[in-house]
Amino acid sequence: MHDAAGASFRVFGGTGRSQAAAMTLAAGQVTGGAQNRHPASDQWLYVVSGSGEATVDGQTLALEAGDLLLVAAGEAHEIRALAQGDLVTLNVYAPPEY
Repeated sequence: MHDAAGASFRVFGGTGRSQAAAMTLAAGQVTGGAQNRHPASDQWLYVVSGSGEATVDGQTLALEAGDLLLVAAGEAHEIRALAQGDLVTLNVYAPPEY
């Protein structure tokens, strides 16, 4: 599945309490923004490979392989892949979002 920005997004499965998904952003690609929120779900984002930036409630953070980021329920967020290559993440939503 692809989101509105064209990011590759695949939900692997989950339970009534949590859900796992993978996302791939091509170099320079952005997904999310000021209106992108998960009102009732925390999102744990683990960077599998690549590098990028996350803007969470107005604060921008660098992302690189091995980083783990928590986007708490209700926080606006945007994820951007840097120009050097794809950004691949594993995401866990608790409770499930999709």
